[in-house]
Amino acid sequence: MSAPIQRINPIVSEVTARIRDRSRRHRSEYLARMKAETASASTRSRLSCGNLAHGFAASIPADKDALKSLRWPNLAIVTAYNDMLSAHQPFESYPGLIRIAAREAGATAQVAGGVPAMCDGVTQGQSGMELSLFSRDVIAMSTGIALSHGMFDGTLCLGVCDKIVPGLLIGALAFGHLPTIFVPAGPMTSGLANKEKGRIRQLFAEGKATREALLQCEADSYHSAGTCTFYGTANSNQMLMEVMGLHMPGSAFVNPNTPLRDLLTAAATRRAAKITALGEEHVPLAAVVSEETVVNAIVGLLATGGSTNHTLHLVAMARAAGIVIDWNDFSELSEAVPLLARIYPNGSADVNHFHAAGGMGFLIRELLQAGLMHEDVQTVAGRGLRAYTQEPWLSPEGLAWRDAPVQSGDTSVLRPASDPFSADGGLKLLRGNLGRSMIKVSAVKSEHRVVEAPARVFDSQDDVISAFKTGELARDVVVVVRHQGPRANGMPELHKLTPALTSLQSKGFKIALITDGRMSGASGAVPAAIHVTPECLSGGPLGKIRDGDVVRLDSFAGTLDAHVPSAVWDQRTHAAADVSGNSHGVGRELFKLFRANAAEAEQGGGVCVP
Repeated sequence: MSAPIQRINPIVSEVTARIRDRSRRHRSEYLARMKAETASASTRSRLSCGNLAHGFAASIPADKDALKSLRWPNLAIVTAYNDMLSAHQPFESYPGLIRIAAREAGATAQVAGGVPAMCDGVTQGQSGMELSLFSRDVIAMSTGIALSHGMFDGTLCLGVCDKIVPGLLIGALAFGHLPTIFVPAGPMTSGLANKEKGRIRQLFAEGKATREALLQCEADSYHSAGTCTFYGTANSNQMLMEVMGLHMPGSAFVNPNTPLRDLLTAAATRRAAKITALGEEHVPLAAVVSEETVVNAIVGLLATGGSTNHTLHLVAMARAAGIVIDWNDFSELSEAVPLLARIYPNGSADVNHFHAAGGMGFLIRELLQAGLMHEDVQTVAGRGLRAYTQEPWLSPEGLAWRDAPVQSGDTSVLRPASDPFSADGGLKLLRGNLGRSMIKVSAVKSEHRVVEAPARVFDSQDDVISAFKTGELARDVVVVVRHQGPRANGMPELHKLTPALTSLQSKGFKIALITDGRMSGASGAVPAAIHVTPECLSGGPLGKIRDGDVVRLDSFAGTLDAHVPSAVWDQRTHAAADVSGNSHGVGRELFKLFRANAAEAEQGGGVCVP
């Protein structure tokens, strides 16, 4: 017997209603477009004979016959495979597995296109990171090109990492009349303990560890195929696809190259064929991504202490479905959603430990039972999120699902809603005379959540590191890094600053970071007001701060202010921005139009934002 649907939390209900009302016009227009695209028969029936012949010219004879007949659904594989990214290397074998599973299900499958997949771990702190956020738009566009041929009845998206899953979903939503299932690769097995990795990184930042020791530490941490195991944006993506009902249940954190992983890939293929317009149960993507689904995604992010990058990505993904959300929604939901997971950098465990403790099935059931998630939603697995309280396993008969554990296997990693790590989700909106920004406090100790200190203003993270090395920052200080927004330089992550600022905090100084740039999903123990909007290049107030201004960041009150007399503040001009050095090299000249037209952070950043 299925569990009864719990009464929804009033704050969750109110926020959902507000989003629905705010989105009414955009959502109705989107759904009308998707309805107009929906065909009762295969989309290939619209193609001319010449079109269709080009589409199956390289197929094997049996697949040609199926594609000619228009009886079998044809699945598009949109893949982010490359063998530099550990998370995406396992996708090399997926097309073969998918084709076999499709034929067994009475369907065909073709690789419709590839999308770029850059690794933020490789580009972190490098010039190439300035292309990272915009790669989301390129991926969305590439997905659109892949699906534009009119050959397909459904989509399988192969992607894991930071901008890749959001880009795939934004692109797929432009074809929301087609069913879409995301097929993950899973995390690598656990390597060097995260606490030890953090210790060696900090020692290196302080000049007390050699580069050889640091490199060996990193190699021991990131050691094989699969997603990096800390809870950054990549693994937050996998959590989101699960709570949004876009994965097969329980498939987010199954390790790659295992029998269970391969069976889940085959199961996703069979299910995709079944939910096409030619299958038994049509479930278009537009029906899965709803206002309730988006709220579930925000709740999942908050309950797990997920990546701050999703205060941009979720906004952009929702808007691609005609759903308008803003940072008020995140902040208000955070007051109602307890923190149920501690995964590095919010704890010492990695995602493998989280999965072993009960994982997504346990988490979703707890949130449903607490009335913090909408249960009555459409998913790729069927109607209702309750199916996602189960986990896959290898039964004697093959792949099967069973109920997730009733109790957490490790309450230092995963807890029930009745006994959370904290009563709120730890993601807050900050407001004041410095603009609007977000702060993640789930890993910030209570004594560090309010910082009032003189500002030291920088225009690049390299300048911050130089000042740190000379001892200039060895004091109470609010580090301001400006001209880091989408229009200035593509809004790179500033994760390079984390070891230095953490080192200063560990010495007893009051330290905070304020920037119109991003921190990664690994935002940690130092309070950081990020994504400050409007950005400096758009005339944002961060450009008015001067060295020595006293700045107060209060994450309890949700305020961010420069304590400067109003008359003085109003008369100040914005600091001049020289971003000429960010306009060329490593391909940056190719993104001139992106920088010129990028949305503000609270509108999702980038250019593929309706």
